[in-house]
Amino acid sequence: MRNNDLKPETLAAQAMGYVDETTGAVTPPIHLATTYERAPDNSYPKGYVYTRSENPTYGLAEDLLARLENGAGALIFSAGMSAAVAPFMTLRPGDHVVAPTVMYWALRNWLLDFTAQWGIGLDFFDVNEPESAADLVQEGKTKIVWIETPANPLWDCLDIAWFAQLAHGAGARLCVDSTAATPVITRPIEHGADLVMHSATKYLNGHSDVLGGALIAAKADDWWGEIRRVRTDHGMVMGPFEAWLLLRGMRTLHLRVRKASENAQAIAEHFHNHPKIGSVLYPGLPTHIGHDVALRQMEGGFGGMLSLRIAGGEAAAVKVAANLEVIHRATSLGGVESLVEHRASIEGKGTPVPDDLLRFSIGIEDLGDLIQDLEQALNTL
Repeated sequence: MRNNDLKPETLAAQAMGYVDETTGAVTPPIHLATTYERAPDNSYPKGYVYTRSENPTYGLAEDLLARLENGAGALIFSAGMSAAVAPFMTLRPGDHVVAPTVMYWALRNWLLDFTAQWGIGLDFFDVNEPESAADLVQEGKTKIVWIETPANPLWDCLDIAWFAQLAHGAGARLCVDSTAATPVITRPIEHGADLVMHSATKYLNGHSDVLGGALIAAKADDWWGEIRRVRTDHGMVMGPFEAWLLLRGMRTLHLRVRKASENAQAIAEHFHNHPKIGSVLYPGLPTHIGHDVALRQMEGGFGGMLSLRIAGGEAAAVKVAANLEVIHRATSLGGVESLVEHRASIEGKGTPVPDDLLRFSIGIEDLGDLIQDLEQALNTL
């Protein structure tokens, strides 16, 4: 069978069907070279010049990502933030951006500073009233509409197809942060997105041992070329070893995401209407505000991320987190281990996150162990 005929699970598990031509090895090597030899005619017939722009180890990870997202091309970056800011760095003074009120907090803060410094317009729409974005988009001026779905840490689900139509009608591009969904569950390009962003540190790597980001483009057009130049000019590339670890992590992506989703769904259902929990925020619950949208654009599960609003307010939430014994108190998400974070105190002043909210990244541990740990922590209230 040709690669084009293979399912995403097979392509990921076999690293695009890689077999080393010289040794027969089924594990891709790490290419540590920073520079490459020219041919006698001073050309680079093998396509590699300098690792700040291209490296064979990057290429295999990028090819797999492009296939998983059904994109025309992919680029990996040194961090999720590097990938997230690169599209905005192609903008010019006078351009305009529309983004949601609930999104990755570090990117939101960066956008506020960057757009103010460079004379770029910026408007935020309320994720609870996503149709309000239609009043903010300016035809011919808005260049990027940015959304995150599900949106961290309330897990609102935004309709990618609707936002794509809105952006394209104004001559803008739709960029989607799909870190929480992963290509296992949602492929935004299939719903009309122009660009997909992932913090590869999270589910793509999946083992909490690589810092990285990724962008996948629907079209390899001039704008994509500008983004590529931004990466090269600013040295936003991963190291080859990190790129190799990312590729290794993606080989188990489908197994990990599906198990985490199963665990998260079961935990959400178990604690729904729990007397010590005010509400469970998870797209897989019919009571969640984004459930109908999630049904349309999420496949085979609703992801491993959920939040619990603890009855009793901030003090109670902090106490529950302090008494967890199996679930670790740590920032980040998407690893094989379960993590919890009192997100409001991390984001600080101005955060839209309720102070009674605990954000959970549910891992692949035994479900009973996770539920028992949460129950005993809640019993301390």
